[in-house]
Amino acid sequence: MPSAGSDIFSFTTSTLTVNRGDFRSGDVGASLAFTLRPRLDFVIDVAYSGMDKGSEFRNYVDNSGNPIQQSTSFTRTPITLSAKYYLTGRGRQIGRYAWIPDHVAPYVGAGVGMMYYEFTQRGDFVDDSTLAVFNDEFHSGGWTPMAQLLAGAEWSLGKSWALLTEARYLTASAALSGDFSGFHRIDLSGVTTSAGLIVRF
Repeated sequence: MPSAGSDIFSFTTSTLTVNRGDFRSGDVGASLAFTLRPRLDFVIDVAYSGMDKGSEFRNYVDNSGNPIQQSTSFTRTPITLSAKYYLTGRGRQIGRYAWIPDHVAPYVGAGVGMMYYEFTQRGDFVDDSTLAVFNDEFHSGGWTPMAQLLAGAEWSLGKSWALLTEARYLTASAALSGDFSGFHRIDLSGVTTSAGLIVRF
């Protein structure tokens, strides 16, 4: 759920038949966690989310009365290093070799990293000065620093398996390329909610 708070998103939603909710998308990712202390993990993770929405100009049609069509795509790929702190113990040791996990282990965390993003619009457009219709592709993309906060819980299914539910808030922004000259930095922030499967080694 991207915040979509910058002027490039406002321009897109006001000019084209794209709504702010259209920038929402599915998310897939994976994490590798290393236990530093009984309640503290160091986590490396990567995720990907993306959307592609067809649209047309709200206020213009071509000389034949047909809609002027194009598409907008927006992708984000964050790679982060985080510290995850468990609010309660994750289990208890029984003897030398046996470990019994707790049923629920809630946690909070924070991290930093880099995000790769792409924002692309391709298709037919209208020149504001001449009202001529032209075909083109506008693209901006690259790496930018980011930070995140996270909270979630692990639901144990046994010694080696658990379910995960998690929410994250990511904050980032980036300068747009020359294809989008005149716009401010693109807002890459947003909220991600996820569920997944944990394998313990």
